[in-house]
Amino acid sequence: MWVLMWGLSVGFGVSAQDAPQPPASEDPNQVEQPKDPSAAQEPEGDQPEGDEEPQAQGDEQVKEGAQKEPEEVELDEDELRALEEALAADAQNDPPPPPTTNAPVGRILQSMNPDMSFILDVAGAWFSAEEPRQTGAHDPNRTGFTLQQLELHVESSVDQVFEMDANIVFSLFGVEVEEAFATTLGLPANLQVRAGQFLTRFGRLNPTHPHSWSFLDQPIVNGKFFGGEGSRGLGGELSWLAPVPWFVEVVGAINNADGACCARSFFGGQDLGVDTPQDLLATVALKQFFELNPSWSLFWGLSMQTGPNPTGQGNRTEIYGTDLFLRYRPLSDPNRSNLNIQAESMLRRRQVPDDVLQDWGLYAQAVYQFALQWEVGARYEQVSGVRQGDTLDPDWISDRRRVSVQATYYPSHFSRWRIQGAYDDADWFDGPDFAIMTALEVLIGAHGAHNY
Repeated sequence: MWVLMWGLSVGFGVSAQDAPQPPASEDPNQVEQPKDPSAAQEPEGDQPEGDEEPQAQGDEQVKEGAQKEPEEVELDEDELRALEEALAADAQNDPPPPPTTNAPVGRILQSMNPDMSFILDVAGAWFSAEEPRQTGAHDPNRTGFTLQQLELHVESSVDQVFEMDANIVFSLFGVEVEEAFATTLGLPANLQVRAGQFLTRFGRLNPTHPHSWSFLDQPIVNGKFFGGEGSRGLGGELSWLAPVPWFVEVVGAINNADGACCARSFFGGQDLGVDTPQDLLATVALKQFFELNPSWSLFWGLSMQTGPNPTGQGNRTEIYGTDLFLRYRPLSDPNRSNLNIQAESMLRRRQVPDDVLQDWGLYAQAVYQFALQWEVGARYEQVSGVRQGDTLDPDWISDRRRVSVQATYYPSHFSRWRIQGAYDDADWFDGPDFAIMTALEVLIGAHGAHNY
C-alpha cells in the first residue's frame, strides 16, 4: 500500500512531510495544498502558483496557496508500472469474495413445514346379502356406516439428493404405515430410485389410493390377486425414462413377498423368510404414453410379478397384466368435459404340488365428466375361478361378475360426494347380490395433482 501512496504523491506533486499547518483560527479539517518537492525538476513555467509565499491580507484572508490546486503531472512508464504493481499487491491481500453455490433442483435447505394433508373417506351402504362379497380393505363392507380411511399424507424435499413421501392411515382399530419411502432427485442417465414401504407399480390402479379412484370400492381382481391393500411391501425400485420420442418408462422393483393384505398370491400370511433372492417378490413394468392429438391421449402399460408361494419348496406364482387408459378432453370446451376409459386384465399362474393353477380377471370402466362439478361412470368386472385345488379360495370355482354405476358431485377440488349402485353375480351362489353405497370425501391441507 505504501507504494500506492508514493505513486499518488508523485502524481499530484504532494509531500506530506512539507505540508504546512493551517492557522489556528481556521477549520483544522481544511488543509492547504502542500508544496511539491519534485517541482525543482519541472520546467519553471509549469510550477503551480501555490508554491509562492502567500501574502497576508488581514486576519480573515486565507493563504493564496490554499485556494489554488496544483496542476496534474503526467506519470512516466516506471511510475505507472509501480502503481499497477501496488494495486495488484493490494488485490492479493483483499479477503476473497463469498463462495457462490449452484443450487440444484429442489430445496437445498429443508423446510421445517413439509406439505401435509388429511383425507377423510366415510361411507354408508346397504347390501342385500348378509355377508357382502367385497375384496378391498377400504371398501364399504357392511350394511351401515364404514370409516373407509383417515389418511395423513406428508411429503417434502429432504435435500438436493432425496425427497420423502409418507401415507399414514388411521382406522377405528389402529394406525397403519401404508407407504413411507424416499425418492432420489437428479440421478444421471434418466434413472430414479426409491426405497422404503410402497405400493408396487403393477398396472394402473394398484399404485394409487382410494381418494383418486373413480369408484367407491376396489376391483375384484385386484383384491383376489394382490390382497385387500393391493400389492405393496418393503423394498426398493429402479425406474428408467427411455430417451425416445414418446414417453417410455421401465420399472423394476424387489419387495418382501409376505403379507396377507398385500402379497396374497405369494407367501401371503405365511412369512417363510428370505434365504435367497428368489424368496423376494419381483415386479417389472413398462409404461408408455401417446398423444394422439390435442384432444385424445393414450396410456398403455405391461406388468409382470413373480415370487414364491408357500405350497412347496421352489413353487412360484406369476401374474401378468396389461392396462389401458384412453382420455378424450376437448380443449375448446369451457365446461372442461372429458371422457376417461380405463381397463385392466390379469392372468395368474400358481405352481402347486403336481399342478399349475390358472385364473384371470379384468375390469373396464368409463367415466364422463359432463359439467364442472358432475361426473357419471359405469364399470364392468369379471373374474374366473379354479375348479379344484385352490387353497386360497376353495369356494371360488367359477366366474364372478359385477356391474357398478356411480354419480359424483364435486363442490370443489377438496371434497366430493358420491352415490353408487352395484349388481354382483357369482355362479357358485344362489342368486345375485345388490348394493347401494354413498360416500363423502373431504380433504384439508396441501392437495397435489393426481398422476395422469
